[in-house]
Amino acid sequence: MTADLRDAALNSNVWAFQEASKLVKRYKQKAPEKGYVLFETGYGPSGLPHIGTFGEVARTTYVRRAFETMCDIPTKLFCFSDDMDGLRKVPDNIPNKEMVAEHLGKALTSVPDPFGTHESFAHHNNAKLREFLDGFGFEYEFKSSTECYRSGMFDAALLRLLERYDAIQKIMLPTLGEERRATYSPFMPVEPGTNKVLMAKVTELNVEAGTIVYEHPETGKLVETPVTGGNCKLQWKPDWAMRWYALGVDYEMAGKDLIPSVELGNKIVKALGGTPPEGFNYELFLDENAQKISKSKGNGLSMEDWLKYAPEDSLSLFMFQKPKTAKRLYFDVIPKTVDEYLTFAEKLKTETDPEKILQNPAWHIHAGTAPDREIPLSFGILLNLVSVCNTDDSALLWKFISRYAKGATPESSPYLDKLVGYAINYYSDFVKPTKKYRAATEAEQAALRELRDTLAKVAPGTDPSDIQTEVFTVGKNHNYENLRDWFKTLYEILLGQEQGPRMGSFIALYGIDESVALIDRALAGEDLSA
Repeated sequence: MTADLRDAALNSNVWAFQEASKLVKRYKQKAPEKGYVLFETGYGPSGLPHIGTFGEVARTTYVRRAFETMCDIPTKLFCFSDDMDGLRKVPDNIPNKEMVAEHLGKALTSVPDPFGTHESFAHHNNAKLREFLDGFGFEYEFKSSTECYRSGMFDAALLRLLERYDAIQKIMLPTLGEERRATYSPFMPVEPGTNKVLMAKVTELNVEAGTIVYEHPETGKLVETPVTGGNCKLQWKPDWAMRWYALGVDYEMAGKDLIPSVELGNKIVKALGGTPPEGFNYELFLDENAQKISKSKGNGLSMEDWLKYAPEDSLSLFMFQKPKTAKRLYFDVIPKTVDEYLTFAEKLKTETDPEKILQNPAWHIHAGTAPDREIPLSFGILLNLVSVCNTDDSALLWKFISRYAKGATPESSPYLDKLVGYAINYYSDFVKPTKKYRAATEAEQAALRELRDTLAKVAPGTDPSDIQTEVFTVGKNHNYENLRDWFKTLYEILLGQEQGPRMGSFIALYGIDESVALIDRALAGEDLSA
């Protein structure tokens, strides 16, 4: 790393560097005793990883990379699975629901796997989480709540919380309803034999012995149990704070909806005698109707949806941009995001100004290294090629692409070939069902005839910008005061849609002769959707 790049990082106004600067300030005098700066993300394995999981790990990774650019202290990222949590309800999207229902209340690592592939439901979902994170190339260490509790890693922190029990209760009880306050304890005993995580009333504390006495919620019997060794699990808000304290977490971000929980956690960490982590509260995603996306409602866009229509790099860009702004996460944002990503990635290859390098989202997405690939076409242009060809045959599309980008093949340009596949999927599901061609008016027919005659005189291989100029000129000749109206006319008549590509680039890709033939068909009143 050059000194210029570090200087630029230390003075950057990019949000990731602004976040990392909190940690630079925290350890300006000396490095942490544990020898590294710890970033953490949390995951609840009662369900499969989702787009929010990706967003949190991706954004935390951007801050981690920013910090590493600004400072030489080593870093770690823990992806923590709260797999000792009790299963409170049966998820809707799993098989063998009846079998799982028989194990309600048990720690997720003690619930049999309904998919029949792992030793427990949590182990199945944890494996999916690791597969998910590995697929995106994230660098992290996986941590299991069950292993941390049972191995004794949390013992010292749990004993400390037992010592500070009254102080923790003073923080938690005012946030609860009257009925819950009557029986609330941060400690939830784990029932021997069943591994049920019990919501039980604690009647006695024995700090010296490291035990609590609780009233069994079913039998009413008083039971004494150690708080250590996995014999107790904490309620989730004290648990989150205890984890920060026990592991020495330096940075964890959370959604805007968890701000009150973060504030509670910070108070609990201080009550334990620790230092809360630095944090960041990101805005939530909205669906097409500007409503908050909810896993239970199933509104909005899933990660699987996005990755059917666009590469993961574009999803990374969506997560990087404006994390404090509520953004619509819906299908119609995909094409624009893909093309923005391609533009950023291309610019990174030639940029030399350190400040501009660090402002480029592709630098953050690709850990500072520009991807070595040539993408001669925008995603929007590919979509319109698929649209005018009205095909799902990638081989046919590659005939046009190879002619436009000499020497390009699916084998030599695998990333471009992936984009072709995404364009086919997107067109089939979202463009084709809404296409609506209209006939040209008499005045528009005259303009189209002139455009046809003009294009017929254009030599093969003419630069797209020169073709664009010819299209502009025809529009001006036919008194289009706003040339956007001229292009909208072309889109509606020739492509069956209100928006479209830069016509010069599209005509160069589709071909002069083919474009002339397309206009002839429109003038003849043929069905262009056929």
